[in-house]
Amino acid sequence: MRGSPLFLCLLSVSCWVNLAAGDKIFRFGACRVSMSVAEIRAGFAAIKANIQSRDPIRTLSVLSHPRSLHKVKSSDRCCVAHHLLTFYVDKVFKHCKTEDSFVNRKISSIANSFLSVRRKLGQCREQNNCACGEESTEKFKQILANYEGLNVTSAAMKSLGELDILLDWMEKSR
Repeated sequence: MRGSPLFLCLLSVSCWVNLAAGDKIFRFGACRVSMSVAEIRAGFAAIKANIQSRDPIRTLSVLSHPRSLHKVKSSDRCCVAHHLLTFYVDKVFKHCKTEDSFVNRKISSIANSFLSVRRKLGQCREQNNCACGEESTEKFKQILANYEGLNVTSAAMKSLGELDILLDWMEKSR
């Protein structure tokens, strides 16, 4: 019992540090993950105009139509969030290189944040045996079809330019 006050003190300090850093807890189905969306948004805001100016096809959206993310059932949010984080890490960020080192550093920073969140969410999914419903699987397949219908670089830049859609969806998970 002597270690209990020390443990509580360390836990309190840890929670305070996370709050001070801007981390917030997000619920994706059965999973709860801390992340700093404000930090990701700030990085994205710094490069958004640059990235979106590189999008040659403005009539198509990778993340939006025809099936909106905002209509995902709460029980499927864990699965969809993990798929989308993996999608951005494995497909989008890898192909978003520019001649501007500032933009590349911001993209790298956002990618690292996504890697961290994906790792936490993946651990939670394993513990809670989160499974994807048919509807969420279809929504993700549509996102992939939208992405794969474009050339790799255009698709990556378009998807990065739509990052605010994903962040809005994540923030509704609070």
